[in-house]
Amino acid sequence: MAQTNVNIRMDEETKKAFDKFCDEIGLSVSAAFNIFAKTVVREQRIPFALSVETPNAETVAAMNEYYEMKAHPEKYKRYTSFKEAMTEVLDEA
Repeated sequence: MAQTNVNIRMDEETKKAFDKFCDEIGLSVSAAFNIFAKTVVREQRIPFALSVETPNAETVAAMNEYYEMKAHPEKYKRYTSFKEAMTEVLDEA
């Protein structure tokens, strides 16, 4: 099978730590990336969980506001259409 080169950019500290890890388990960096790529192709997915870090304060506040509004809808004004809501917003400006 023909070979090709792939260039990957990463910060220097991560590269050094990855090199050390690969060396400790007896793999080259190239072999480790090949294992990763072949697993992705075979399984048609990233072979580990990906997640978003903890949301920032603004996002948490927005989520809490949403949950409050959902729990107590009687406290909040409702609109029958987007046009009605936009009319009110524009009239306040």
